[in-house]
Amino acid sequence: MVRASPYAGSSPPTPPQEPVITGVTAPSAAAREQAAQRLAALATPPGALGRLGEVAVWLSAAQGSVPPAPLASVRLVILAGDHGVARHGVSAFPPEITGAMVRTFLAGRAGVSALARTHGVHVRVLDLGCSDDFTDLDDGVRTALQRHKVRQGSAPIHLDDALTAGEFDAAWAAGESVAREEIAAGADLLLTGDMGIGNTTPAAALVAAALGRPAAEVVGRGTGVDDIALAHKSEVVDQALARVGARSADPAETLRALGSADLVAATAFLVTSAREGVPALLDGLMGVACGLFAERIAPGAAAWFAAGHRSPEPAQSLALEALGLTPLLDLGMRLGEGSGAVAAVPLLHSAVALLRDVALLEELG
Repeated sequence: MVRASPYAGSSPPTPPQEPVITGVTAPSAAAREQAAQRLAALATPPGALGRLGEVAVWLSAAQGSVPPAPLASVRLVILAGDHGVARHGVSAFPPEITGAMVRTFLAGRAGVSALARTHGVHVRVLDLGCSDDFTDLDDGVRTALQRHKVRQGSAPIHLDDALTAGEFDAAWAAGESVAREEIAAGADLLLTGDMGIGNTTPAAALVAAALGRPAAEVVGRGTGVDDIALAHKSEVVDQALARVGARSADPAETLRALGSADLVAATAFLVTSAREGVPALLDGLMGVACGLFAERIAPGAAAWFAAGHRSPEPAQSLALEALGLTPLLDLGMRLGEGSGAVAAVPLLHSAVALLRDVALLEELG
């Protein structure tokens, strides 16, 4: 697996080296070409299916099947964690909301829960780095929730590295393991969701570091902060970027310094999904930021990703552009949780149905 560079302090003595990485096998070019030909041969005007036709071709390439098979097992994993920076005025809500929302997921009463039930998406929630101990939960539920827990909250990224090298390794291994578990359970489309008050701050910092952008170009309002808090949030991200300095050239080291256990695990989850040949649908800022780092760590991974929706967060649009992805939905959603990706799942079902079931022109007689 990829290991972070073992810098203990805020500044390495020499510029870091890129980790040893391997690329990802691309989706089937032959299936993509055959699917494109089938799309052009459907009894519809040329280009009439728009993005739905493009998605159908992408799914055919990912599956290596023309037409694509119906999506029978769409699975969402919500990776939760607290962020030390949330105690430093970057969020409109207190960090305690993270644990409360995890309980709401478990009860099936969150926004993403309602969407997932409606669209037949399996939901799993895991505590990677929550400060809450969840001692009120049933032992079995708590054990399942925390089986991959790395630590209680991450360090505030403008003051210290979010994770130690050992914690990075543990979070990466967790993401790999969870992806393989979901694939073994039959997943033919994977989604990641997020829960963590303050998490738009580290995600924006990651995008800024990857793309060489200043905080002013990436920072958004997150949970709805006012202008004063937004300016402060920008200052915090700039401070974090300055602290990391030249280490931003190393994607694993950047994740360790500016991310969190849940964001590292989500990145590993997406890398593993791509390496195992299972397509993934990205959600908002956190999902796309992790997708950007998955591509940096495992070149070619982005070919296995589609974007569910566009978030109002400027960092997400910048990361989408860098990945070459156009989102399926643009509804102004900023809930997180994986909700935007889940809301887009019916479009993927529609895309499959169109390429499978619409008559070919030659069949019209």
